[in-house]
Amino acid sequence: MHTIWLTGAEWLAVLRIGLGLWWLESWRHKDKKSWFAGGGITWAAGVAAEHRWAVVRTGFARVVTPRPRLMAYLVAYAELALGLGLIVGLLTPIALVAGVLLNLVYLVLMIHDWAEQGQNLMMALISAVGFFAMCWQGWSLDGALGWFS
Repeated sequence: MHTIWLTGAEWLAVLRIGLGLWWLESWRHKDKKSWFAGGGITWAAGVAAEHRWAVVRTGFARVVTPRPRLMAYLVAYAELALGLGLIVGLLTPIALVAGVLLNLVYLVLMIHDWAEQGQNLMMALISAVGFFAMCWQGWSLDGALGWFS
């Protein structure tokens, strides 16, 4: 593949690092005090309670609502781990799959709010492209260690 300035693998690394920075920004912009006190989960519970799909209402009520503090930490630190993992290229295929899954959860929860869907769809698309193009081959710890070759 011929490209301008960087190789194909390096452009994929730029895409991977950009996605990692996006996840890191998702983590950074959260008001941690409010989030860990249950603010984010309380907001999401309100969205889930009025969701058009019964499976989302029921699933959220059974899995998330009884554990608001745990789920708040799980979501926030999943975003942090995804961001850092993608930026340095550590366990990249796992991070990409986990990112798609987290974006799909966000997508399903917020299915009625099209303002949120662009970000989730774009991040999921970048993750899928990165995964199938093996974006961990350039500028990554995975590549340096010979993992996932």
